[in-house]
Amino acid sequence: MAAISAAQVKELRLKTDAPMMECKKALTEAEGDMAKAEEILRVKLGNKASKAAARIAAEGVVVVYVSHDRKLGAILEVNSETDFVAKNPEFLKMAHDSVKLVAEKNPATVEELLALPLDGTTVDGVRTGLVGKIGENMTFRRFQRIEAKGELSHYVHGSRIGVIVDLVGGDHELAHDIAMHIAASKPKAIDETGIDHALIESERRIAIEKAREAGKPEQMLERIAEGSVKKFLKEVTLVNQPFVKDDKKTINDLLKAAKAEVATYVLYVVGEGLEKKSNDFAAEVAAQAAAAKQA
Repeated sequence: MAAISAAQVKELRLKTDAPMMECKKALTEAEGDMAKAEEILRVKLGNKASKAAARIAAEGVVVVYVSHDRKLGAILEVNSETDFVAKNPEFLKMAHDSVKLVAEKNPATVEELLALPLDGTTVDGVRTGLVGKIGENMTFRRFQRIEAKGELSHYVHGSRIGVIVDLVGGDHELAHDIAMHIAASKPKAIDETGIDHALIESERRIAIEKAREAGKPEQMLERIAEGSVKKFLKEVTLVNQPFVKDDKKTINDLLKAAKAEVATYVLYVVGEGLEKKSNDFAAEVAAQAAAAKQA
């Protein structure tokens, strides 16, 4: 049997928010396999065990640029260490100028974006200057550029959630409504074809184990699992989700009525998948006091 380290237990706890002992038991049962341990916790604890995966920790902004003709757009995430800096006008100007460069210059990587000219220097030159001025690190995390098949629309919620949508057919109001819906409901894909098969199979296995533990007859397990998978796909696919402004209609209903379709969309949430540095306040004060004595 593989030895389970404290680091593995900590990693699983961060991913799932499950109690330490439950994490250790799950890892032991899974013989150290992290993905399998997550499934075991989902069976035991339900969806509570996956809530930490959606926890947002880092600060920063998501900015969106759409051209006047709505045929070209880009979305960009820039991270900072604190929310205070994320609201700084110079920081915001750098982010907005940079997302426009993404659309117009089409860099392939973050490194290429940082090397583009901006305000008499480069994007990285502007970033470095702000870091020196404000005293806090800032990083360009990710971006995506879209050339529309239809017309682009976007929605940004409080600078932390950004969406850009390419809608073929329909009108601007519908496109904006769908962008707002995506920001609120956070679908994983447009339809079932965009969902990773491994994720679907994981949901199927979890449903079977939960039904088995509940004492359901073996001959019913597959049917129960199929129902759970259908429910899961309805929750995570855009076209099957109930519209946030009218839950009696699905997004698919809206699209059919307008003879429209979503060609693609991009959803960014600030800090998604990142962990923010956790400072020990007492240690921080002690460090500042020690530095003051040395000064």
